[in-house]
Amino acid sequence: MNSLRGQRILITGGSRGIGRAMAVEAARRGGAVVVWNRKSAEGQAVVEQIRAFGGQAEAYAVDVSDKAAVKDAAARTGAVDIVVNGAGVVSGKRLLELSEEQIERTYGVNVMALYWVTRAFLPEMIERRRGVVVTMASAAGLVGVARQTDYSASKFAAFGFAESLRHELAQEAPGVKSLVVCPYYVDTGMFNGVRTRFAKILPILQPEDVARKVLDAIEAGKEQLILPPFVRVTPVVRALPVRVFDAVVDFLGINHSMDSFTGHSADGVAGGA
Repeated sequence: MNSLRGQRILITGGSRGIGRAMAVEAARRGGAVVVWNRKSAEGQAVVEQIRAFGGQAEAYAVDVSDKAAVKDAAARTGAVDIVVNGAGVVSGKRLLELSEEQIERTYGVNVMALYWVTRAFLPEMIERRRGVVVTMASAAGLVGVARQTDYSASKFAAFGFAESLRHELAQEAPGVKSLVVCPYYVDTGMFNGVRTRFAKILPILQPEDVARKVLDAIEAGKEQLILPPFVRVTPVVRALPVRVFDAVVDFLGINHSMDSFTGHSADGVAGGA
């Protein structure tokens, strides 16, 4: 077990959703939290919330898709013990409805930021031979979903990034861990309007519950967290013929889950999911 007490924890997308819940809970567990998000006022609101109960927190306004901005913010932030790549964006549109800018934004935040942020802090972790890199992927990184050609593909990339990183670290710096998190839909506002057909086995998750489980997984030294447990059957179902696999996914209602999607009314960026 690795207590968060005394650890410095960077959370991108830490002003909303799972990221905000994780920042508050990590501070309650004795961690010193660093919040990165695009809007300064939102980051400061989290800092004030944490400091109100005596926790330690600071915030920086950073566009994690901008590698130059990440390098600058990393220099100001200094070394951290845990990096949570939590920033995420979703469009919720069919392929031909997506603008080029939306596609590029999805990959910039959900994929390229993983490289810029992790590369900024990993060398010091390897040198110290300890640390954790958390990648917030998604259940949509295990199963392609209609109206998510950009988002789902970006989360498949995130899952592969975390898994490959895990293997690299096992060879080069076994004291540094890579944890990938794949939650089903989370009630953060990022996925407003989504529906689930079988709520008992595929419930819409609550951000506070997901945040606690992610932090528990970090403290327990886990390398993978999939929520809810039913999503773990995905590899088994994938062994079936494609038509059968698609029929199962359709029966579960997954490819109609986005039919009523509205998302955030603002910029669609949230922590995690």
